[in-house]
Amino acid sequence: MKVAEAVGRTLGHLGVRQVFGVVGSGNFHVTNALIATGARFVATRHEHGAAVMADAYSRATGEVSVASFHQGCGLTNALTGITEAAKSRTPLLVVTGDTSPTQSNSNFWIEQELLVRGVGATSERVHSAQTAVADAARAYSRALLERRTVVLHLALDVQKQELDWSPDVVPPVPERELPTASPGGVRRLADLLAQAERPVLVAGRGALDARTELEELAEAAGALLTTSAVARGLFAGNTWYLDVMGGFATPTASDLISDADLLVSFGAGLNQWTTRAGELVGNTTTVAQVDLDLDAIGRHRRVDLGIQGDCASTALAVTKELADRGATRPRYRSPAVADRIKTGRRWQDEPYDDTSTDAPADERIDPRTLTIALDRLLPRERVIVPDGGNFNCYPAMFFEVPDNRGYCLPLAFQSIGMALAAAIGTAIATPDRLTVAGIGDGGFMMCLTELDTAVRLALPLVVVVYDDAAYGAEVHHFPDYPSDTVVFPDTDLAAIARGFGCTSVTVRTVDDLDQVRDWLSGPRTSPLVIDAKITSFPSWVLAHSFTDES
Repeated sequence: MKVAEAVGRTLGHLGVRQVFGVVGSGNFHVTNALIATGARFVATRHEHGAAVMADAYSRATGEVSVASFHQGCGLTNALTGITEAAKSRTPLLVVTGDTSPTQSNSNFWIEQELLVRGVGATSERVHSAQTAVADAARAYSRALLERRTVVLHLALDVQKQELDWSPDVVPPVPERELPTASPGGVRRLADLLAQAERPVLVAGRGALDARTELEELAEAAGALLTTSAVARGLFAGNTWYLDVMGGFATPTASDLISDADLLVSFGAGLNQWTTRAGELVGNTTTVAQVDLDLDAIGRHRRVDLGIQGDCASTALAVTKELADRGATRPRYRSPAVADRIKTGRRWQDEPYDDTSTDAPADERIDPRTLTIALDRLLPRERVIVPDGGNFNCYPAMFFEVPDNRGYCLPLAFQSIGMALAAAIGTAIATPDRLTVAGIGDGGFMMCLTELDTAVRLALPLVVVVYDDAAYGAEVHHFPDYPSDTVVFPDTDLAAIARGFGCTSVTVRTVDDLDQVRDWLSGPRTSPLVIDAKITSFPSWVLAHSFTDES
């Protein structure tokens, strides 16, 4: 068979079950070969949407999914989504056509390998018919084992070469044993935990598989538990869980984290968002960081102890070390702290002045009031997918999530317009849950073409558009300057959504949510788009969102 077919069959044999993409001549045969192996293909309306859907699908499942693109412009259209996946260390494989260097006069010719390396993705290539199977297997294994976004380039002239292929020639994925921290590192971390009076453990993306081990360590050390934004929900149901750390943290969580004398990070980068631009980690707080990636340790801030190792096995080893030393004190786990957490963990319980308006010509609903009402209305088994923007904190803070599977935050690249496609990928990956996207009108207008994909798949998806007819972050960050460039006429987004085949409602008051109840009680055979006309004011997170680094 030809190389293009052999590559597709190799990837299917290795375990690829889901493919997203836009098919052109350059990726036509490899995509069809993947489908022939049993992989499900979702044709998206834009390459950006395909890359973001694949990113979200792989986050939700832990599997390597494939995003398939035409060479040149097909790949460049997908770059923002590929960058998001690369920054998030998503195990994603991008399969793209490529133009041979001998055809550099082609309209499609660009330096693709330089391009993808420039955005942080890993570049691999199918070199020839003789190496095609090994090249494809290596790209897949790197995506899976290294948790990287890998772009596999298939030059058109190589695609046409022929080889003998059978499943027997496909090399298996190598086994990988994750390293535990060194005995010395385990002892030193145990020393810090034994000496601390107010320890806090924060878990990030690198610790998503370590809930049990981290809860056991926190119990042994008398520590409180929190997460970075991307790991939100990991410790849901635990009495000592503060919910998320960073800009989305409640005042109670912020106070308890700030008062810690020891902060131990497991798989969390401790970047400006998680530390709230440094506010949540005092100068006298001892900081330890555990991560498989040596380059991640100390990258964003000073740490007193850095330990390279797998989060789960390292936590288990430190727990054993503490147990071998004898009984420990409750430390941060006092009845008074438990009471504070119980009453102050949720943003829904924080008082606020409702800004909803009742002007006859322009009724608008406070975004907090809207989100709290929807939180009570929508099923608990859900996945929340927030977009970026001034409104971002409302879906991120006021929607409860059942566990870490109930949250997807596509904001590693800080691009708006990701949540709709990410919600589609999440809904495909988790059909047992209701996926809820929270997106601003600006981001929605950037990506609404993928409503067609959601309608075609009959996804029971809820899209909440926080509609202030503006790029709200810029409006509120530059209040002393003209806002003509970032404010727009009001648009009937519900009508646009209906044009795609969605069920849609316009919400200006809580009473308007009765239409949402009607959709929930029905067959849910089409996506629901809620055009929420919201009041607009600076969000809680805006103050630390615009810094020298952002």
